[in-house]
Amino acid sequence: MKARTLIVDDEPLARERLRALLSSEPDFEVLGECSDGRSALEAILRDVPDVVFLDVQMPEMDGFEVLSMVGDQASPRVVFVTAYDQFAVRAFDVHAVDYLLKPFDKERFGTALGRLRSRLKEGQKDEIATRLRGLLWEMRPESRIPERLAVKSAGRIVLVNVCDIDWVESADNYVELHVGNETHLLRETMTVIEGRLNPRNYVRINRSTLVNVTRVKELQPLFHGDYAVILADGTRLSLSRNYRENLERLMGQ
Repeated sequence: MKARTLIVDDEPLARERLRALLSSEPDFEVLGECSDGRSALEAILRDVPDVVFLDVQMPEMDGFEVLSMVGDQASPRVVFVTAYDQFAVRAFDVHAVDYLLKPFDKERFGTALGRLRSRLKEGQKDEIATRLRGLLWEMRPESRIPERLAVKSAGRIVLVNVCDIDWVESADNYVELHVGNETHLLRETMTVIEGRLNPRNYVRINRSTLVNVTRVKELQPLFHGDYAVILADGTRLSLSRNYRENLERLMGQ
């Protein structure tokens, strides 16, 4: 079975070279090319490729921002195409993520393909996703807190401003983002989405709920240390006593 592959680079010659090198590899199928981060984000969410050759430095939205917005909605094996210095390259190695340091030759490309093939084996997808998230945290600390989240909805990609999210609710392997009168279903676990939101603004109030503290209007004591959390729009949520300390600390109490 061929590995469905996407090429992302803002340099036409770089894309052409990657396509030419891949054309002689019968186990890889090039789905298409993207010249910027925004179109790459749309293609990854739409086509869910197995492999992405991803340029790190691109205008408007770089490779790290693309992966941050994709989150767990897709977990392609990523080969970074980068001009970063040796310090950054060592970080790639530590997290076992493939890279091609520009300019690269055919031999180095072949080495990357060899590593890539080994990671395409069944059962390694979750491991690669975990290592990739580790790389994002080390290389781009600011990408831990994205400004927007990309959500697939009815064949479209909706960009949700993080600051507009009122509260988040767990739904098995998905989470529901409650934004005003709208609800968006995102393929991520509660643990992952909690790590992507600013901890100064979002806190867990029970096992299945995160709340934007700026939306909290009042707390109503219930029984045994539990509270009802009332949001500005009247939404009523439950605060477990096991999470009460977090909310009180963030509200300055």
